[in-house]
Amino acid sequence: MNLELPDINLISLNEASIHLSSQIQPHGVLLVLEEPELKILQVSTNTLNIFGITLENVLQKKLEDLLDPFQIQIIKTGLSGTNLDFINSTKVWVHKKGDDYIVFDAVFHRNQEKFLIMELEPAITQENIPFLKFYHLARASINQLEKVSNFRDFCQIIVQEIQKITEFDRVMLYKFDDDEHGSVVAEEKLESLEPYFGLHYPASDIPEPARKLFASNSIRIIPDSSSEPVKVFPVNNPISDRPIDLTNSILRSAAPCHIEYLHNMGVAASLTISLIKDQKLWGLIACHHQSPKYISYELRKACEFLGRLIFTEISAREETEDHDRRINLTYIQSRLIEYMSQEENFIDGLVKNAQNLLDLASAQGAAVCFGGNCRVVGETPKEEDLNYLVQWLKNNVEEEVFYTDSLPQIYPDAESFKNVASGLLAIPIAKRNYVLWFRPEVIQTVNWGGDPNQAFEVSQSEGNIHLCPRKSFELWKETVHLTSLPWKDIEVKAALELRKAIVNIVLRQADELAQLAQDLERSNADLKKFAYVASHDLQEPLNQVVNYVQLLQMRYGEQLDEEAREFISYAVEGVTLMQTLIDDVLAYSKVDMQAIAFQMTEVKTALDRGLGNLRQRIKETGATITHDPLPTVMADSTQLMQLFQNLIGNALKFHSDQPPQIHVGAERIEDAWLFSVRDNGIGIDPQFSDRIFLIFQRLHTRDEYIGTGMGLAICKKIIECHRGRIWIESKLGEGATFYFTIPVGGRELERRKGRKTQNDLFDRGQ
Repeated sequence: MNLELPDINLISLNEASIHLSSQIQPHGVLLVLEEPELKILQVSTNTLNIFGITLENVLQKKLEDLLDPFQIQIIKTGLSGTNLDFINSTKVWVHKKGDDYIVFDAVFHRNQEKFLIMELEPAITQENIPFLKFYHLARASINQLEKVSNFRDFCQIIVQEIQKITEFDRVMLYKFDDDEHGSVVAEEKLESLEPYFGLHYPASDIPEPARKLFASNSIRIIPDSSSEPVKVFPVNNPISDRPIDLTNSILRSAAPCHIEYLHNMGVAASLTISLIKDQKLWGLIACHHQSPKYISYELRKACEFLGRLIFTEISAREETEDHDRRINLTYIQSRLIEYMSQEENFIDGLVKNAQNLLDLASAQGAAVCFGGNCRVVGETPKEEDLNYLVQWLKNNVEEEVFYTDSLPQIYPDAESFKNVASGLLAIPIAKRNYVLWFRPEVIQTVNWGGDPNQAFEVSQSEGNIHLCPRKSFELWKETVHLTSLPWKDIEVKAALELRKAIVNIVLRQADELAQLAQDLERSNADLKKFAYVASHDLQEPLNQVVNYVQLLQMRYGEQLDEEAREFISYAVEGVTLMQTLIDDVLAYSKVDMQAIAFQMTEVKTALDRGLGNLRQRIKETGATITHDPLPTVMADSTQLMQLFQNLIGNALKFHSDQPPQIHVGAERIEDAWLFSVRDNGIGIDPQFSDRIFLIFQRLHTRDEYIGTGMGLAICKKIIECHRGRIWIESKLGEGATFYFTIPVGGRELERRKGRKTQNDLFDRGQ
């Protein structure tokens, strides 16, 4: 019967407060307790049937009136812990009249209002599942996992193992799609049952309130869908004066609409296990039985564990199945960045390499729209349509990336060019500029379990409006138009990374150039003043101190005792150290001032000069130093010599019991050379890998190793002036490798002024 019901708010009907229904399933008993006395505030009204005790004899009593002191002590000890899972489930014995008693599985939780809820389910056995039995269950599942490698087989193993343990007639793995409808991706069932595998179900089959409850309560059982629910009495909690929140209750009664849905499917009992990924409800393991069926709490938790165990592998395989695609996208991305960097106009770098631009997003067409002009590759809408589309994006999209596989549904004008652009992926560059990718319409056939357009019915009785689930779940085929193949997450992320590169190259160029000019001007002025003070005002008094102290020792040495002569030597050493510090600080301050004189420099020449300065220390330590073929780079030769001298000097100083083995490597990566200095010395703890590059930072006392703590700070500043990066990879006692990068080719000076930053290209050193 079709009812005309104007102005019905179906959304509000869809969002009924299931968790506040104050009803539970009749196979168990629920008690709401006030801590710490464990006073019974509310109780389900079936105590007489299950305990043989009237409701009046339970309410406002304490739990110790139902259970013996030994059990109460065990429960209180468990409740004192931070995690109630450790006492779930607990075997409890409730005495009936006479000497009879009933054994229950007791499960505890605290709701959002901090009330303690105790739920009792009849225990099938008086013993817990032995660990060894549970281990064998898990081991059998793991053995099955080791035999398969793809997503579909993993899903099938889940349903097979759960069906084997629970003996339900049907076990399905139900996966939610992005639009919240779902599909059955694996199924294990009796041969006599109609298959549901591959069928899609509308989002209204599991409405939003139910999805929230599934996300909060990971396992739910309905042992008998035909049973009559029992009420919790009183309905309102006497303290909060509100219905008790049963979100995490295992006994909570299901919504009448869901019970009717199960009846329409011929389901008498169900077990549902939630699968969570990235804190979202990814899917469900749904178990159906044609007759009433109860599964103990422990066995349900075992099923939940096995489901999560196997689902963890599924999640990992989902991420790795696209591994080759990710590697390829990274390569394409780096090529596009290189092309853009080599062109005066980054747009030329994109459109001249059209296939790479299309392959980045697996698109059939692309457009780069800047300043009101669009340059296109592949199959795209007409220029006029592109201009209107860009204007629509400007007015309606604020995100860093926008994508849809059904553009005509949100931008109706796109229906006129659906054959080339039913799918759109767009990244904004500034406010009116975009890079766009397009995919054509792909007409699809979707198999539904019943007509999704008639997912529920609305009925009215006695002035009340009710949602009723559909009665037919027969195969219903839908032909979907105006949609493209969906964009994958890795394609969207690749587009975002390209956007970052474009922003770095184009939009930040002017700011970086202006800031760099100001910083250099201010730095040079300050450093010139500092250099003058350090070389004259500080050095001269120190020279006088050391000269007069040494003169004192020469003239009056015979009159001084051993202790006095020792004091004089300490003074001379202190002044010498101070002079060394001043020299190092002076060298550190001059780095920026010298950086303007870059020229093509042979790295081997700079290395040889540094080794020449270290030849005495190399001889004393018995070090062996080797190197790869070394390139020519745009650099300051003196600074490059100082860099190698400091790094190799470090390796000579911090050597182990073995003679130092030092190797200088060089490798071309993207738009830079990656150099390394590897040794077999004492190494450092990785936690200090950043600290060692700070000025005056030392990891050892001067009694252990001489030095000022300036050497690596100077190295860092030299590399930063060359627009590179420097870092260390080391473990204590296992040697160390210093890495640094220097840009290549004839355009470094432009890149150094802001066209490109090394931080975007060399993440491997972080």
